[in-house]
Amino acid sequence: MNKYFWLILIITVYSATACNKVSEQKPMDHDSHTKMVNEQGDKAMGFSHEKTTHHFRLFSDGGAIEVTANSPQDTESRDQIRKHLGHIAQMFSNGNFDAPMLTHGKTPPGVPVLQKLKSDISYTFAEIENGGQVRIKTNNAEALTAVYEFLRFQISDHQTGDSTEITKE
Repeated sequence: MNKYFWLILIITVYSATACNKVSEQKPMDHDSHTKMVNEQGDKAMGFSHEKTTHHFRLFSDGGAIEVTANSPQDTESRDQIRKHLGHIAQMFSNGNFDAPMLTHGKTPPGVPVLQKLKSDISYTFAEIENGGQVRIKTNNAEALTAVYEFLRFQISDHQTGDSTEITKE
């Protein structure tokens, strides 16, 4: 038998073994995924998800990411929120979506298009009562679809209960 036969045999056995290992792995259950998102999010954001509330809004020209401290007396969380969201607005403007990728353990839907069309999208940070907001705006239809995909994913993965419908600002 020639060397190619043995090479093909080795590759076939290795591939079958690798496929069996993958099929034996259990997918992450919902509770484990939620725990991972919360833990990774706390690290990436610099504040506790238990002391804060996230909201994701869809508007006709884009949307918004809003985070507030649950307690008006929690100025530490409020200040961390503002610092983080100011940084996020700048990162997203540059096409850098590392923070949500780290938080969710994968690339959120819409991100590749948001990166590609970054010059057609604005991300503006503003302080709001007890926290901050990143307002996302675009006139580009493809970018707008990507914004909605991204925000709907955030609503689902963070389990905020926010509407996935487009509303007026």
